Amino acid sequence: MTAKTQAPALGSDGWFTTDPEPALLGQRCTTCGTYVFPKASYGCPNPACLGTDFDEVRLSRFGTVWSYTDACYQPPAPYVTPTAEHEPFCIAAVELADEGLVIMGQVVAGVTVADLTVGQRMELVIDVLFSDDDTDHLVWKWKPVTEGEVA
Repeated sequence: MTAKTQAPALGSDGWFTTDPEPALLGQRCTTCGTYVFPKASYGCPNPACLGTDFDEVRLSRFGTVWSYTDACYQPPAPYVTPTAEHEPFCIAAVELADEGLVIMGQVVAGVTVADLTVGQRMELVIDVLFSDDDTDHLVWKWKPVTEGEVA
């Protein structure tokens, strides 16, 4: 059996790393220091800044739940349902303390809204969103940090 190729899912190329300690790839405005994710396509999103130059940065891998919900319905395209039928999953908005950004993302399989609380520590992981014959399509997800884990 041949191992499948792994590739970012649906246009997320350059949005994250897949190394052993994965990170989202954002930007930091060189004028005011505002962090951006996803990367800015033109100027700084800070309305008080006219900066247009950015440094690429690895964003924090850890944050806290700012809000959460479940996706009991199938999201519209371009979302790809990984199984024959839609299976509900959790979505969390996680605040990165160092950058002050709130990043949305799916929560790993097996975690329900009953398992989440506002302020809970979360870790960024890379996981398979869906697979086809040759490729595992990857995306970032949030995973609760369990007691005893270094975070």
